[in-house]
Amino acid sequence: MKTTLLKSEDYTRSPWKNGGGVFTDIADAHRAGSPHKDWDSLLWRFASTPIVARGPFSYMPGIDRLQMVVSGRGLVLKSPTQDFDEREPFTTVRFTGEMEIVTELEAGPVEVVNLMARRGAVEIELVALRQPGDRSLPVGTHLVYAVSGDCSIRLNNEEFVIPGGGTLRVELTGASGLTLVSGLAVLGSIRLVA
Repeated sequence: MKTTLLKSEDYTRSPWKNGGGVFTDIADAHRAGSPHKDWDSLLWRFASTPIVARGPFSYMPGIDRLQMVVSGRGLVLKSPTQDFDEREPFTTVRFTGEMEIVTELEAGPVEVVNLMARRGAVEIELVALRQPGDRSLPVGTHLVYAVSGDCSIRLNNEEFVIPGGGTLRVELTGASGLTLVSGLAVLGSIRLVA
């Protein structure tokens, strides 16, 4: 097990693919040997972003997306074939980057966390950790993001305190157990499949 604390002051910023807003980039991975770290070389990205007005989502062919509101409420993603209801915070929705989506804000701006991955190369999961308790973690990369205030967790009987806004990156070569001791966190899990 390898752990790295990612501090909020070290996060980088980058524009949305369509230029309509700005991501706070928390962690990502790109194809090995790629000359540029861009959308074409992206394997996965974990980021947060405010959504402050109605507007279209970026077109991201070949990318699977998970999204969760972590601040505010009333977000609905509308596509020609279905709606994705995120009115309640900490609800995870899954959609493809090819979908034509427009945001609807029913109660003002929101902050969301996104986990995006190259389809066929990476499998992803995004869950909220709101109540103290245990869960198992498979082999892969796991990101524990302390949403608001400090968060305390235990990994393989080792205690970690993640400062508010910070993220603990956990690389596992074997299955492990995670215990949320206190606080509120979002867990992003990434597993390379190709």
